[in-house]
Amino acid sequence: MKKIYLIGIGGIGISALARYYLSEGAKIIGSDLSSNETTEKLIKEGAQIFIGPHQSKHLPDDINLVVYSVAVSENNPERQKALQLQTQNNQLEILSYPQALGKISQQYFTIAVSGTHGKSTTVAMTSLILMEAGLDPTIFIGTKLKEFPEGNFRKGKSRYLVLEADEWQASFLNYYPQILVITNIEEEHLDFYKDIEDILQTYQKAIDRLPQRGILIINNDSPSIRRLKIRPDIQVLKYSHQDPLVAKLQKILKVPGDYNLRNALASFYIGRSLNLSDQIIFQGLEKYQGCWRRFDQRSGILAGRQFTLVYDYAHHPTALAAFLQALREKFPQKKIIAIFQPHQYERTWKLLIKFIDVLKKSNAWVDQLILTDIYEVAGREKEAKQKINAQLLAKKTQSTFIVFQPLANLSQYLKQELQGGEIVAVIGAGNIYEWGKSTLEKK
Repeated sequence: MKKIYLIGIGGIGISALARYYLSEGAKIIGSDLSSNETTEKLIKEGAQIFIGPHQSKHLPDDINLVVYSVAVSENNPERQKALQLQTQNNQLEILSYPQALGKISQQYFTIAVSGTHGKSTTVAMTSLILMEAGLDPTIFIGTKLKEFPEGNFRKGKSRYLVLEADEWQASFLNYYPQILVITNIEEEHLDFYKDIEDILQTYQKAIDRLPQRGILIINNDSPSIRRLKIRPDIQVLKYSHQDPLVAKLQKILKVPGDYNLRNALASFYIGRSLNLSDQIIFQGLEKYQGCWRRFDQRSGILAGRQFTLVYDYAHHPTALAAFLQALREKFPQKKIIAIFQPHQYERTWKLLIKFIDVLKKSNAWVDQLILTDIYEVAGREKEAKQKINAQLLAKKTQSTFIVFQPLANLSQYLKQELQGGEIVAVIGAGNIYEWGKSTLEKK
């Protein structure tokens, strides 16, 4: 039996990899700094997991493969122990998460969904289309889907693999897709990339890696995508807001927002590229109910007052604006209180002008916007922490409907604001979700 150790096993991506290896009959051992829903489920599924500080003693000497999250630094004691073991056993592989997933992608007909926004939703929609068509795909997704027992992974029996291809640290250059989707390209991950030109060069490399007669599906509304060069031997399918399919999709989609229409269009053309009938594709899209932390509706209660709770992962200015617009579209007559936790000091500082612009406009979509503490991403922060914080960001908007409340005081503040019947949106990619789940969610 193959024995595999995963460092950072509780992450949404690497936990899906753990589930893949479990489905292949491997013995899974892993570690994470803290326990969460994912680690608890993985233990029930058969994984052995060490919770707490990473320690070299956790790695057994007879391990066959070590996979680490890209968030785990080189000087991590478990990575260092793996390197020591490799000097004694040159058969031991040490791979990053994208490298490990890349090796898996070589075994399948792979459909990779990339882009600044919309990756998870597009993978989820595509999954339902392929399942509706009976193609029985294997899926790696950076969220949780209700239709999958494991949430973020599905093991299929066919040759098809659908995966979320993240651009951070150029991760997607490790994958071997036959179909590549680019949903949009904007400035993002500026702690890794220099600027938009650097980002475009990386996407260009991803396109250039497509095989002869490979398929590229692109959002033609994205000015940055239109700057990319495409070889003549690649089949290109383009979609846009002017696509005649939009009217039909507006009637069948159960999730709001123009951005979800574009995600559905990308998924539609994936289906067409696989020669699926329009009827099957529409049937699959009609079944999409949303996914974890993507316009994720729950019942909320605080101090006896009940309200509708909506979670969303939006942590980029464009995604934040799109979500808030969709929120007002879905609930045109309701009072909306939005709580936004900016994600990472570096992102907030480097996209500051865009954030301020979106926040100033947000009074068109919400009645009150609460900014709470910036979520610090360990190992990815530099000097920006000295330049920006959420309280300063709130002041820079010069808007009376935008207030700052530290996370520690937030529930007390909401008890004074809530009357019952409102929409409370909890937005961000950090620990704001865990706070909402423990404080606001109706059990």
